[in-house]
Amino acid sequence: MLKTKLNVLTLRKEPLPTVIFHEPEAIELSPTAPLMNSQYNTERKVRYLGKVVMQGTQFMSGCTERSVVELWEKEAMDQEDISSANAILEIRPFQVRLHHLDSRREAAVQMDAFQVSRIAYCTADHHVSTNIFAWLYREINDDLSYQIDCHAVECGSKLEAKKLAHAMMEAFKKTFTSMKNDGKIHHSSSSEEAESAASDDG
Repeated sequence: MLKTKLNVLTLRKEPLPTVIFHEPEAIELSPTAPLMNSQYNTERKVRYLGKVVMQGTQFMSGCTERSVVELWEKEAMDQEDISSANAILEIRPFQVRLHHLDSRREAAVQMDAFQVSRIAYCTADHHVSTNIFAWLYREINDDLSYQIDCHAVECGSKLEAKKLAHAMMEAFKKTFTSMKNDGKIHHSSSSEEAESAASDDG
């Protein structure tokens, strides 16, 4: 299996937050899986499970599991057609877009945008279902306070979820390089920062 490190940008609690760069997760892809060309966007039809507010700021292996289980169980109770994709997840440098589809699953009727620099963590490793891809997003409120929201989507297969994680890695790389060149971030090296880093060695 090909293993590639996933790069994560973690924002700290500061008026003008510093972005810390980490390498938390090994993404496994089959030898025949094509690597994403960074010049193009990645789009996948998915079933959006929703979002829940996360507690705490320690992002490590398994930190999204409880939130994903909550979203998974809620979706099952709603008895929605679990085989039907209801959104398109588009991953591009600097921004991730979630296009919500209409009831016929044909046309996009709404779009949620996520700045890559505010994504604190993402993973395609969940016990409840290996097809789920989730990310933690730092939502900044009008009063400059923030909350961490866990968003999750169900993909068509485990490999599709892994491919989304790999595509996110490429988006992180592009964003990190640009922000580093602009002097907006520095590389994490202290043990204290390492402990607070998003990490998933799975």
